[in-house]
Amino acid sequence: MRQYRTLPGTIFDICNYLFLSLFALAAVLPFIYVFAGSFASDAELTKRAFFLIPEKFTAAAYRYIFSTDTIVRSIGVSVYVTTVGTLINLFFTVTMAYALSKRELAGRNFVLNLVVFSMLFGGGMIPTYLVVRELQLLDTYWALMLPGAISAFNLIIVKNFFQELPAELEDAAKIDGCSDLGLLRRIVLPLSMPVLATFTLFYAVGHWNNYYSALLYINEPSKWPLQVILRQIVMLSQMAAGDLSAMDPNFEQPPDQSIKMAVIVVGTVPILLVYPFLQKHFAKGVLLGSVKG
Repeated sequence: MRQYRTLPGTIFDICNYLFLSLFALAAVLPFIYVFAGSFASDAELTKRAFFLIPEKFTAAAYRYIFSTDTIVRSIGVSVYVTTVGTLINLFFTVTMAYALSKRELAGRNFVLNLVVFSMLFGGGMIPTYLVVRELQLLDTYWALMLPGAISAFNLIIVKNFFQELPAELEDAAKIDGCSDLGLLRRIVLPLSMPVLATFTLFYAVGHWNNYYSALLYINEPSKWPLQVILRQIVMLSQMAAGDLSAMDPNFEQPPDQSIKMAVIVVGTVPILLVYPFLQKHFAKGVLLGSVKG
């Protein structure tokens, strides 16, 4: 049966599309400008206040960035910390959430209260630093991954998701002789792809953008992740020249604007490339599969 739109409904749809299009442009245009500026010369950046296509393309900024191994090494550090850190986050979050989703678990309410308490009260920067130091994690990549291994908020969301899974599936698997770990691996995880994909992206973005932990716990410049280098170049450009020169004698004084924009692009594009592989799970329902009939 064919449906006909009313005039007010059509007007609303047009206004809604226009508003969303303007909102999307406001979000995308700054990044397009930064991307275009990374291929422009410093003279053009000084002359033109805003542009989306440079008059003359030049890859000098990117050649400069990759002329030494400083940026490449920091990218490798960020990729390693993001990958391993996200796997650690997912492992501890999923296993703890699955255990707490069982109402028959002894001491469950006490542990849940501790989790909620950690959301409201934290030890602070200095006690956390002392714990990391006493565990001899300073100047190691573990200091960037272990202190935030579990997010209390994410843990509660995943726990609630596991509680909503049909109990009949677990009962049927147990009748077939499936163990608790086998039940988690073969039944629960395949049904949890939407929530796992979502929190995988959240954890990965958090690790990728994290620079404060590296400033606190990493003293050796060769172990700095990309975001620390980006911060040095973009926010502390004058001081950064000396810091980067100390890290690498071949690192010369950077250009003014194009090098900053190129580093921003290099720091942003990798995490953007991950999103399309996870985005499809966001559009799906909270629950994949259920008992039919």
